[in-house]
Amino acid sequence: MTLSKTQIKSITSLRLKKYRNLENKFLVEGEKVVSEGLKSDYDYESILVTQEYLDKNPDFLKVNKKIEIVNNKDFQKITDTVNPQGIASVFNKQTQKKDWVNNLSTELVVCLENVSDPGNVGTIIRNCDWFGIKDIILSNTCADIYNPKTIRSSVGSLFHINIFFSSNLIDDLNILKNKKYKILSATLGGKSVYNYKTNEKTIIILGNEANGISKNILSFSDDFITIPKIGKAESLNVANASAVILAELTK
Repeated sequence: MTLSKTQIKSITSLRLKKYRNLENKFLVEGEKVVSEGLKSDYDYESILVTQEYLDKNPDFLKVNKKIEIVNNKDFQKITDTVNPQGIASVFNKQTQKKDWVNNLSTELVVCLENVSDPGNVGTIIRNCDWFGIKDIILSNTCADIYNPKTIRSSVGSLFHINIFFSSNLIDDLNILKNKKYKILSATLGGKSVYNYKTNEKTIIILGNEANGISKNILSFSDDFITIPKIGKAESLNVANASAVILAELTK
């Protein structure tokens, strides 16, 4: 089936957060990420492919449904990448349960406060997936996880992780604190993560790229860790820092 101009325009609009929220849908690009999405429990509305992609993957039609064929010019309009692979898909957002704060599945949880760069958020999601973290909490000031750059940076890990959105981070952390979770903030002045040991249920807080964790969260925290600096760099990218911290906390 071939898409109409109206459908092309509607799909293209999903590159913008306003329309993703309005339609409650998001666009995924690339063979790897689409494949991970199709294997997940996310519902999808359609798979968009070029004829060139189908010619190279003739069995694709046999194992997938809701396929729409898009010409190369329209596919370039839809996608956000310079060199698209000829496949994309429209997925439906999942509805978050109101009592999510009572349903965390692991004892080590990552929480992002005001991490504003989509690439950093996506990379942290990927890092969490690598280290077996199943639950991530995002403050309402974080980059949109359905941003195309976030999705690309996660390389499909978005579909493997439980991601919860907090409308009031202090209130939600307080509930979790009452459930015996320890609030651990990553700062420049904390204890060395290389020597840090904990057997408690823990929520590790990672903060904004430029300003770190807010004073409200810091005053609410139970403990602090840092990655000791050896060289002269002013700071460490939050996504890179997350990999070091999770490697230590999960070993």
